[in-house]
Amino acid sequence: MDNLLTVFAAVAEKKSFSRAAEELHLTQPGVSLQIQALEKEYGTKLLERTNKSVRLTKAGEILYFHAKQIMHEYDQAKRRIDDLVHTASGRLGIGASYTFGEYILPYVVSSFRLKYPDIVPAITIENTHQVADQIMRRELDVGIVEGELEHPNLVVRPFAPDAMVIIVPAGHRWTSWTQIDPKELETEPWIVREPGSGTREVANHLFSDLGFQPKSMMEFGSTQVVKEAVEAGLGIALISERAITKERILGTLHPLTITGHPVIRHFSWVTHRAQFHTKALDLFIEFLGARMQQFLP
Repeated sequence: MDNLLTVFAAVAEKKSFSRAAEELHLTQPGVSLQIQALEKEYGTKLLERTNKSVRLTKAGEILYFHAKQIMHEYDQAKRRIDDLVHTASGRLGIGASYTFGEYILPYVVSSFRLKYPDIVPAITIENTHQVADQIMRRELDVGIVEGELEHPNLVVRPFAPDAMVIIVPAGHRWTSWTQIDPKELETEPWIVREPGSGTREVANHLFSDLGFQPKSMMEFGSTQVVKEAVEAGLGIALISERAITKERILGTLHPLTITGHPVIRHFSWVTHRAQFHTKALDLFIEFLGARMQQFLP
């Protein structure tokens, strides 16, 4: 049954018997026979076949949903048993939101791999809510986010503070200042991240706390593009201080804190509440919390 579900899932995802056969290193007739056996087992059609594609029936959609869960649990069981017998090894799916993923995670992974060379991180970088969705679907072992998350199926644990600053381009009238009065922020055009981003969430809280909404606001989908937009003179932005290390050295961006209103958020690791922790996952979480300071760029 395990093999039948693997073949079925591959056909459902590839929408093709031939492509599934190629991925699984089987013959196309062999794949067809296994799907027929599965349909006989359940007494109903699971796939609609046409000359051009394959799609799931309603029964197929139900089986595919549960098949992915069964395959995940089976993989977790194999990994946990392997942990008892061998040293920590294998794939570790890590998701990170953009600030951590682009500016800190490379330092983490480099250092972690030196200590645990048999563990192979597979990295996904998305915004906070997309990382959370992938954790929920069991597509990732752990996520690292800077946004606020609350869900009964998620375990969220802060492990490091992250100071946020206002950034302006070189030559801006504020570059001789280190702090900015909140009132000065109201009339400036703002560059912000997209909805679902942890940085956007903090910016929205800031606007609410200071009692204004920017009159002009442009959205971009990554921290790097936000920085480039500010450098180009399109506006100001709220960003992690850790994301502008190089720009401060080069003098292309100038950071300011807000007078009387420090903005501090926290990086958190996230796992699925029902997920068994492999040894590799536990080692990564322990490593992350214990040695965060050495990862600062």
